[in-house]
Amino acid sequence: MELILPYGKGHKNLQLADAQVQQVLTSKPAPQTSKTEQAIVEKALHRPIGTKRLQDLAIHKEKIVIIASDHTRPVPSRILMPLILKEIRKGNPHAQITILIATGLHRETKREELIAKFGEEIVEKETIIVHDCDDQKHMRFLGILPSKGELWINAIAADADLLLAEGFIEPHFFAGFSGGRKSVLPGVASRASVMYNHNSLFISSEHARCGILEDNPLHKDMLFAARKAHLAFIVNVVLDEQKKIIYAVAGDVQKAHANGVAFVRKHNQVYAQPTDLVIVTNGGYPLDQNLYQAVKGLSAAERAVKEGGVILLLAEAIDGHGGEMFYRMFEEERDLATLMEKILAIKAEDTVPDQWQVQVLVRVLLKARVILVSSLDDKTVRNFHMVPAHSLDEAMNLAKAMLPKEAFSINVIPDGVSVIISPKEIVNSRTKVSA
Repeated sequence: MELILPYGKGHKNLQLADAQVQQVLTSKPAPQTSKTEQAIVEKALHRPIGTKRLQDLAIHKEKIVIIASDHTRPVPSRILMPLILKEIRKGNPHAQITILIATGLHRETKREELIAKFGEEIVEKETIIVHDCDDQKHMRFLGILPSKGELWINAIAADADLLLAEGFIEPHFFAGFSGGRKSVLPGVASRASVMYNHNSLFISSEHARCGILEDNPLHKDMLFAARKAHLAFIVNVVLDEQKKIIYAVAGDVQKAHANGVAFVRKHNQVYAQPTDLVIVTNGGYPLDQNLYQAVKGLSAAERAVKEGGVILLLAEAIDGHGGEMFYRMFEEERDLATLMEKILAIKAEDTVPDQWQVQVLVRVLLKARVILVSSLDDKTVRNFHMVPAHSLDEAMNLAKAMLPKEAFSINVIPDGVSVIISPKEIVNSRTKVSA
């Protein structure tokens, strides 16, 4: 079996014996359609789920705010935003419209990034404000979250007569799925509110996993925040491997999002019988630019590997480890069990940056040894308690030496970010991959 595995802007090839490969875990092919991306979105806008059409909601509304994703998300806003603006102005040509960029805890989105995202015409003609989670004087208090944390969101969103959001839906390694309610929390919330929501108790919950919304404590907070902010309408899309729109939903923040989630689950959920070795990538560029983001791929492998097994991760990490606190917490505490104890002892109100990413990575490392093929230097890799390898061949030889038997079983996850893995015993589950 020959496998083509994404790595940076290219790929790496690997040949494995058929008998050793138990499963190649991939999402189902995107459904074929003759419709353009624009037509897919227009259909969703014309048939909203659980609400009136946006043009009807906009009537007599003066201050209309559209929460839009930032530069870190592949949302095709060049397609979405013109259609949303057109729909609003059908119902209210004189509305005062503001596009609020949902940066969450990320850095400010730069002008050139806004132009790349929306196109020059929208950047020039529309009012665009970039959210700053640390600008407390421009926050509004909306109440106490189910988690008991305080909910503070951007005043522009809180003061809107009509609040809506664009976004996309994909599996998320602790919020269950992206999209929908996440536009408010963490999108336009204060740093303190986001930190409280990402606390160690929530991250440790068995319900805070990829593909799980029911009883997910982070999701409960997020949905509560969206309702408190009166998020009245969403336009969310599902993307294929080429970041093209293959499905769209519009309407109520919960009902429309649930429809999109059902579509993603149908095409991206796979069932894995755990194996001795799991080979996984983070989907290549741009998602494997740093090790911080590659934790998402590792969390997929975690659900497909046996206790005490080995994970072989391919992530170029051309931009380094991706988080100063993320690196420092590993560097300062060399014992993984002790590091986990320290994280779990941190109170929700004292949550520190990157803590949640460290917690997930430690959880994976306590279950399996990790071999990393990347551009990182060996010292950095070892400080993260991983074993450095400089090629796939070297990594496979290291894996063979770590595993006690020669005929070990293998699961392969060509894109760990795109799949929802359920670790269930299944029969006749062998799948093949096309080269």
